[in-house]
Amino acid sequence: MGDTRELLVLKDGVPQACDVGHRVVVRRLVDLGPHGRPRFTDLLGDLVALDNERLVLRTRDGVEHTVLRTEVVAAKRIPPAPARYSEIAALEQVADAAWPAPVRERLGEWILRAADGWTGRANSALPLGDPGLPLAEAIHAVATWYGQRRLRPAVNVPLPLRRDVGDALAARGWRALPLVLVQVAHLPDMRPGTPAGGGPPPVLLGEPSADFLAVAASRKQSLPDAAHHVLTAVASVRFAEVRGEDGSLLAMARGAVVEDWLHLGLVEVAPAARRRGLARRVSQALSAWAADEGASRAFLQVEAHNIAAVDLYAGLGFATHHRYLTYRAP
Repeated sequence: MGDTRELLVLKDGVPQACDVGHRVVVRRLVDLGPHGRPRFTDLLGDLVALDNERLVLRTRDGVEHTVLRTEVVAAKRIPPAPARYSEIAALEQVADAAWPAPVRERLGEWILRAADGWTGRANSALPLGDPGLPLAEAIHAVATWYGQRRLRPAVNVPLPLRRDVGDALAARGWRALPLVLVQVAHLPDMRPGTPAGGGPPPVLLGEPSADFLAVAASRKQSLPDAAHHVLTAVASVRFAEVRGEDGSLLAMARGAVVEDWLHLGLVEVAPAARRRGLARRVSQALSAWAADEGASRAFLQVEAHNIAAVDLYAGLGFATHHRYLTYRAP
């Protein structure tokens, strides 16, 4: 039986180091049946660790299973499982709470948000359920609400959850901004205990410093009074900074904990300090803090065309949960 199992491994392969962080299915030997025939079972999950003796898979229920390599008869990588619509809606609600607009109203189950125009997410409608109106009337009500506030009407459309809303907006001439990936990671996968690079450790602050706000203003084109509410109006929030010997701000990031989620945002590194692992260090510092706050998962939003950022977050264990498009009125 040992020879047969080895041949199957060589034929179909076993997970390698490059498969860690990916979804795999593993066929394992359970035992020999009553007639001496082998019995197998399949295990499907994310490969979170492996060594020369064993591999660890995390199934969708969050349970981690250890499988001895000697039990593996076949394995292969498979595409990520699509998020359930209920999971998309739940994460979008957490994201809304982690980036809170100071002006909020309900249109049925839709959320209308305004923050003096500061950032797209805080100044767009979030259509998660029934607006209480026919779709055409709901879109008109959204346009009217933003028009009254002298803001360009915008709708943040989670995909594929509200593709119907996106199609209706596109048919009316609303323009879609670049595609955004909503990515998630398990905090232990971010390896907060092994920060990359050398130099001083990140400092975590309860309020954004003047330098932090200056960088945020330059990145977002403005910094109205509403911005301070968006940044700080969360019960559990921290601002990570790394500074040089001269006191200049080299890297920064914001972290907010809502329920058991860490929202990671505003990750920025000064041009002269890039490629030194500073973005990873501030992210890991916030993940360690969030774990102490009771978080077990993290999420962020990144534009799909920002390949450098997508690669950075992949190295921290992030994978795409769902996507969204923001539509703006013509």
